[in-house]
Amino acid sequence: MPEPWEEISLADYENHMSLESVGQLQALDRIMKEQFTAYPAKTVMILGIAGGNGLRHITEKDFDKVYGIDINRDYLKVVSERYPQLSEVLECIRADLVTESHILPHSELLIADLLIEYIGFDAFIKAVKQVSPDHVSCVIQINTDTAGWVSDSPYLHAFDRLDEVHHEIDTPSLISAMENAGYSPVFRSLEPLPNGKALERTDFTRKDISI
Repeated sequence: MPEPWEEISLADYENHMSLESVGQLQALDRIMKEQFTAYPAKTVMILGIAGGNGLRHITEKDFDKVYGIDINRDYLKVVSERYPQLSEVLECIRADLVTESHILPHSELLIADLLIEYIGFDAFIKAVKQVSPDHVSCVIQINTDTAGWVSDSPYLHAFDRLDEVHHEIDTPSLISAMENAGYSPVFRSLEPLPNGKALERTDFTRKDISI
C-alpha cells in the first residue's frame, strides 16, 4: 500500500493549507524567506518540499545547489515545473525518509518544516546525520486548541490516513534529540495561526561551529 502522503493530491494539500481559517501555507512562506537567509550556506536541502512553497524567495545566485526532497513523485514534478528559473541549481529527489535517508547528499543548510511529525524523531535524526548540515531549521505545529491536529476544512478527509504516520512532537524533545546528535539550539520563534494553533521554528547549529 502506498504511503499516506503519496495518496494526497497537491491541490487538496495546498487548498487546505491556504484557507483563511488555516493560514499555514502563507505562514510557512514567510518563515522560509527568513530560513533561506538566516545562515551562511551555499547548499540548502528542504525535506518534505511538497509543491515548493517558499522557493519564490530565492534565485540561482543565492545557492549553488537546492535539494528538494519528498516521498511524492507528483509533488516533485510540480516543483520542477513551477520554478524553471531554478533549473540550474534545483535537484528534486524522491525519498522515503523513514527507510531511505542514506541516499541524501550533504547540504550546509537543512530545512524541515512540518515534516518531523510524519517521520518521527529517530528517522529525522538519522537524516540529519546523513546530510551533516552546519545549520538546521525546523518548524513544528503547536496544537494549542483541542479540535485535533489536522485543522477542520472542506479537504479534511483527504488527510484521513495521516493518523497512520503521525507522531506527537514537542520542542523540548526535539531540542534534546538534536543536542544528542551534536547540535545546539540557536533560535526560536512562534507564529500564531488563525485557528488557535501555532508554528514554532527552532534552529540549530552544529556544536563545533561558531556563529
